[in-house]
Amino acid sequence: MKKVLFVLVLMMGVLVVNAQATKTTVTNAQATSTTVKVEDLQKTITDNIAKDYVGFTIKGATSITANNAVTYEVVVAKGTTVETLVYDKDGKFVSKFTPKASVTETKVVKTTTTTTTTKKK
Repeated sequence: MKKVLFVLVLMMGVLVVNAQATKTTVTNAQATSTTVKVEDLQKTITDNIAKDYVGFTIKGATSITANNAVTYEVVVAKGTTVETLVYDKDGKFVSKFTPKASVTETKVVKTTTTTTTTKKK
């Protein structure tokens, strides 16, 4: 029985040492973004915007490359409505998001003016 227990403890020790010796590689892939001219956008992207976002104007576009995948973020606006549309490398619509409106803080300060007059005698 002592031999079996000794072998089990020895095996557990080997497993712990082996688990600690395993090398983990973490790659921090950097995303690169490049500004794209509206004229240089794929026809499928501009056609989709013209069809699904009537009245919106393209304000800007960015090509983003991360993990060997290319996506396009296109900012469109109509009046005060601004949306960002995301397309894949083939020009297929992926998603949209509307930036949250920035909240500006307004402080109201109450001022009081006191005027004192004195009479001459």
